[in-house]
Amino acid sequence: MTISKRNIHTFVMRFLEAYECTILEKTPAYVTVKLSPEADKEMTGRPYYWSFVERTGAAPETMTYKFIFDPEQMKAEAKPRAAAAGKAVPAGGGSGAPGAPGPVGQAQGQAQGQPAAQQDDSILGRYFGFVPTTVTARVPQDEVTLGSRRLEQMFGIVREKGRFVHLFEEPFPTGAVTNQALVYDTWLCVNYKVELACDRKRSEIHSLAIQLNNGEIREHFHKHLLTKSLSPKLPANSHILPDTISLSKAINALEMTLERKISVYDHSWADEANEQHRSEINRVEAYYNGLLLSAEPDKRDEIETQCRNRLQEIDWQYKPRIVVSVINCGLFHLNSGRATRN
Repeated sequence: MTISKRNIHTFVMRFLEAYECTILEKTPAYVTVKLSPEADKEMTGRPYYWSFVERTGAAPETMTYKFIFDPEQMKAEAKPRAAAAGKAVPAGGGSGAPGAPGPVGQAQGQAQGQPAAQQDDSILGRYFGFVPTTVTARVPQDEVTLGSRRLEQMFGIVREKGRFVHLFEEPFPTGAVTNQALVYDTWLCVNYKVELACDRKRSEIHSLAIQLNNGEIREHFHKHLLTKSLSPKLPANSHILPDTISLSKAINALEMTLERKISVYDHSWADEANEQHRSEINRVEAYYNGLLLSAEPDKRDEIETQCRNRLQEIDWQYKPRIVVSVINCGLFHLNSGRATRN
């Protein structure tokens, strides 16, 4: 699957929304955002600052970032703004003469008009006479393009935080007040990644779920969840049926289902890979056996080590294997379509 700039833009905005960050400026080319405390802890690498805030109870000051989706477009947009800013310089703005209305003259006037006690309040004021009272904060800029460090960091945070979720289906609003409680079934969903690997690789994703009340198993469960409105909070006036299947038994049932599904595949690819694997081993062994016959005694250990390393590389590259891993999982409480009277 090809990831487009639009996909990245959507992902980053959803990431910032999930962390409740404050959007300060937004264009198709970039977004300027003030991070929430949670996002700042995850992204900025300031453990000493946050330990200080937690120890002292001080009000946290989070960082502001500009995340760039399209660097070329942002540069193109910046040129007209820079040209307009250059034309807008007022007359006399560059004069440094006393009394001039430019920035230098204003600064000198402010410094001269300050009381001596205020000027002596700081070491800089004591030695230089004038200290700027306004500080322009620099906003760090990071590209969030495919392969960039910041985007990979966001992917990593999502993978780490999204390994397990616990969500409830939100009831469809009817507007009518009823004394009946909605009944919720509990589903355990596991998203598996299956890799059929040799010198080539094919990857598949299987979304399997089992109902913990009656043991029903469904495939493509993720697509089913996309039709639901989910929330981390238990809806009011709802009743969750008690589980009759433990999590360990449920996981075993899902793994057996996946194993049966894979077992009926056409595995002719593995037979072909085994033939290629055997051919490569024979070729390498013939080569190094020839070297050993003509090698000096003190060189044979080195040649044998090289041969073992090369055979290990061939195993990794050509030997067929099926690798199954868990991407993420979750418990989902879905409306069963039944109701009970309170």
